[in-house]
Amino acid sequence: MRRYEAISGKRNGSHKIWMGKTVVGPGLVSADHHHGRAETGIYVVSGHPAFVFLEDDEERRIETVPGDYVYVPPFVPHREENPSLHEDAVVVIARSTQEGIVVNLASLREHVPELDALLAESAPAEERPNRSQATD
Repeated sequence: MRRYEAISGKRNGSHKIWMGKTVVGPGLVSADHHHGRAETGIYVVSGHPAFVFLEDDEERRIETVPGDYVYVPPFVPHREENPSLHEDAVVVIARSTQEGIVVNLASLREHVPELDALLAESAPAEERPNRSQATD
């Protein structure tokens, strides 16, 4: 995978967004990884990349075509694949952080404690533990 930075604090003074392009060569598969606290938006320019996530402990593949968008929440393990043996897959990426955070994982099933904390924060109030109650 080749990554190209286009808009960032380092290149043009952006404070809150990062944008760039990634080219995934024919037949390439990324390592399982997540992007830390960054939210990631992906726009497929060309090729047919696949994005693989876990859903109910099963791998779920999102097959894409040019013009598709994919959202990757913070701390969510995933990988990118280019199943074509003949063409590059080109995507434009926007991130909510200036850092190029890539945390490689042993597998999609690797425990990510930060994801647990994020999910707990976003759970409806009735599903959250009541921290104001005293415990014995």
